[in-house]
Amino acid sequence: MNQEKKNTLLNKHIILGVCGGISAYKIPELIRLLRNKGAIVRIVMTKSAKKFITKLTLQTISGNTILNTLFDISTKNTINHIELAKWADIIILAPATANTIAKLRAGIANNLLTTICLASKATIAIVPTMNNQMYYAKATQDNLKKLKQREFIILGPDIGKQACGDIGMGCMISPLKIINFLNNHFYIKKDFKNIKIMITSGPTYENLDPIRFIGNYSSGKMGFAIADSASKRGAKVTLITGPVNLKTPKNVTRINVVNCLDMYKKVHKTISEQNIFISSAAISDYRPEKISKHKIKKEKNKKTIFLIKNPDIISSVSNLKQNRPYVVGFAAETQNIKKNAYQKLQEKKLDLICANKISIYNKIFNNNFNSLFLLDSNGCTKLPRSNKIELSQKLLDEIIYRYEKNRFKNSW
Repeated sequence: MNQEKKNTLLNKHIILGVCGGISAYKIPELIRLLRNKGAIVRIVMTKSAKKFITKLTLQTISGNTILNTLFDISTKNTINHIELAKWADIIILAPATANTIAKLRAGIANNLLTTICLASKATIAIVPTMNNQMYYAKATQDNLKKLKQREFIILGPDIGKQACGDIGMGCMISPLKIINFLNNHFYIKKDFKNIKIMITSGPTYENLDPIRFIGNYSSGKMGFAIADSASKRGAKVTLITGPVNLKTPKNVTRINVVNCLDMYKKVHKTISEQNIFISSAAISDYRPEKISKHKIKKEKNKKTIFLIKNPDIISSVSNLKQNRPYVVGFAAETQNIKKNAYQKLQEKKLDLICANKISIYNKIFNNNFNSLFLLDSNGCTKLPRSNKIELSQKLLDEIIYRYEKNRFKNSW
């Protein structure tokens, strides 16, 4: 494992955004470490950064031309910020000043660095450095909080002696800490290699007439995050999803469905081939007894619609007599979270259930963040609130541990 981690930065495209702070003197060492790891580094400097360190120094160490102009008429393509935004595997702002942090929070793109950040889909890591009073200022703390919610990564700061003579929070973390972060960021475990996983995701829509349906607010983000993470960790993933507007993760087989009966059929078509089944879809429990061929007209103040129960997909899988996979369910509860989830775990004969609280005031559906309680026969584990990408990785850590333990137990 350690040997794999040593090569995680090889040929990675890294944009290093240098802002105007005294900690810019640490940047040559950071560039040297990145290049020693095999990374390809492009430096973008703000106007203020040039007051603290020269372009020549950074250009010599990085081996690349330093970029600091939004529109460079010396090149054929003057829209270089779009090219750079697409080129980057990750963008690191170090040192990141309070001014640049405020611009990012507000979406201001008035220089090359902030424009690249606004135009890029790459992960953006901010390494703050400033006086401790500036760091603790309500505006700065609010800006950092908002950027975290947008899935920016905040690295540091550290406590130490500052250029003004104060001692406190606001010092830039060391280049080695940044390298360790990058190693972990790009390192992907392959602990799901040769494991087949089927995941259901998103809502289901039960038609009332040609234009209306019964549905829910599920965005499918959690299921897609799990599918993406599992695929990167080596799993062969089949993702069966209701109607969502999400991009299919790389190397994932996607099957689109509309209603519960569609999903039931697609699940059971290949469920006997799967090792793990994760049911994160928000499936409609009921469907209309009859679907009107024509639009239902507004006639009376009240309208009676008869509903019939849909098949319970996860129960049908957990009760398979042959080739039963390891079964993971989800429970979205408004009250008595753990009690209701544990009851569902037992009634449906699941191996593991992931429970979270939803309410009018604490929306989980269509949100980028979540927290989970994991319950099985051995007790309860809590996964604290984090973005769904990070949460999916932690969930898969728990699943693979239990799956391997269960498989070892059954082999005896």
